[in-house]
Amino acid sequence: MLFNSFSFLIFFPIVVLAYFAIPHRFRWMLLLAASYYFYMSWKAEYLVLILISTLIDYSAGIQMGKCESHAQRRKYLILSLVGNLGILFFFKYANFFSESLRFTLAQFNIFYDVPMFHFLLPVGISFYTFQSLSYSIDVYRGVKKPERHFGIFALYVSFFPQLVAGPIERSTHLLPQFYQEKMFDADRFISGLRLMLWGFFKKLVIADRLAIYVNEIYNHPAEYQGLALLIATYFFAFQIYCDFSGYSDIAIGAARIFGYDLMKNFRQPYFSQSVGEFWHRWHISLSTWFRDYFYIPLGGSRVAKARWYANLMIVFVMSGLWHGANWTFVLWGFLHGFYLVFAIITRTVRTSLIRVLQLTKFPKVHNFLRVFIIFHLTTFAWIFFRANSIPETFYIIEKIFTLDFSAASLNQLNAALGWAELMIAVASIIFLQFVHYLQYANKLDAIFLQKPRAYRWAIYYALILSIAFFGVFNHTPFIYFQF
Repeated sequence: MLFNSFSFLIFFPIVVLAYFAIPHRFRWMLLLAASYYFYMSWKAEYLVLILISTLIDYSAGIQMGKCESHAQRRKYLILSLVGNLGILFFFKYANFFSESLRFTLAQFNIFYDVPMFHFLLPVGISFYTFQSLSYSIDVYRGVKKPERHFGIFALYVSFFPQLVAGPIERSTHLLPQFYQEKMFDADRFISGLRLMLWGFFKKLVIADRLAIYVNEIYNHPAEYQGLALLIATYFFAFQIYCDFSGYSDIAIGAARIFGYDLMKNFRQPYFSQSVGEFWHRWHISLSTWFRDYFYIPLGGSRVAKARWYANLMIVFVMSGLWHGANWTFVLWGFLHGFYLVFAIITRTVRTSLIRVLQLTKFPKVHNFLRVFIIFHLTTFAWIFFRANSIPETFYIIEKIFTLDFSAASLNQLNAALGWAELMIAVASIIFLQFVHYLQYANKLDAIFLQKPRAYRWAIYYALILSIAFFGVFNHTPFIYFQF
């Protein structure tokens, strides 16, 4: 079931009304049933995979709770890792690695004929797998006691607001909340609706309009010149942000209405002044997951420099692979790892250059330049993320760096969207960045939340009307559903 579907507009209010109408002791049953129904709306058979992951990690947690030492608990952790990652590998990566091996062996004239598996990728499998795994690892480390209520644990794995695209929650944060009795709170209810409204605006008005342009250009790159490809690349940077952060806003807002707090997943990432800061602001739940459960166990930065750089590269390559079974995602992750390592190696040189140019005397100019550079480094990396193949990636890069402003090239700018739609897209991006600036500068409360109720409701109605008149209602799936 899509958030941006008519069925969700019916489903969600019914669940909310039922939730607050029944006693606390029955609410976990309602939410679990609603979550399973929500997921089965895509493909009912794949609910079996969630149940298998739930059973594996619930059982592993119970058994680890009976063990006194890490050595005794390790075999149950391995069971959890093998079970969950085995399912993830089979459904998401088996064909990718098989095809990669086939291509490699073909270069040496070695025949390799393993049949491909033909099945639909289970929606959100990477998200709920990582969420369930974090519980097993926490129990193994002793930071979380085993959850003995199977129904509550099953709800933790499948809680429908964040089931298919996060945020990836931690058991120490979300599980205890299901035991707390939630009373209806009007302020929380309005706050949740406000956040959902902003998420719908980002998805329907901005992301889905930009998707029309981006999909046309990126799915047929050979038909377009560099200028159209450049605009499509800029548009994709905002499309993927609005699409994914829009989902997170709707998920966090929906959970807030029930009384549950989910972790913040985005904090104005395109205002970052370094690549490291970008990853503290973009998909925070995933970046902190890799930090806590992969990067630090590898040794983090508390190792020799060469090992530290290798750790960074490994983590970002794996992060790229997490996003999708395609070498374009691997290169995207590699590029971000390279950015970080390069920034560390050149820190002294860059500091000296800043001193020579006396940029510290002009802090606003300096900060703007840093934001400008990081945004464009990130946008350049998005080409690898969005392109359909490696050859197309380098074709697009070549065309972008050989821009021409001929009449034919300019005429291609409105090939996918008419000029009016194009202007709406640009205006919505400007409005988005204005709101983000207010949030970044901590001015939004003074300009909006602290104003009289009539003023705030006028803004709400304006957003609703904007969605009604300018929203793209073609039920476009969220980009991160494929991960």
